[in-house]
Amino acid sequence: MLMELILIVMFIYAIAILLLSIIALKGPTIGDQVLAIDVLTYISLVLFTLLSIYLKQPLLIVLVIPLALWVYSLDIYIAKYLEHGDLGA
Repeated sequence: MLMELILIVMFIYAIAILLLSIIALKGPTIGDQVLAIDVLTYISLVLFTLLSIYLKQPLLIVLVIPLALWVYSLDIYIAKYLEHGDLGA
């Protein structure tokens, strides 16, 4: 029962990833595109976590943590660029 529920949720997340990809490519503003990429990445992290539970492979969880930290640092970098227009130190 739990595995079927995980499959259904994974399918819903896959559809959300497809829709967010369209927004990320055709967003009306750069802010909308950045937000869509953020949500897309975090949904992908949840999808990887569900996949690791479904496949019973804990190694995928280990890969999710650095990816989440990388996305967070990318958000800070983009926010700095949008705020100041400077990418220096």
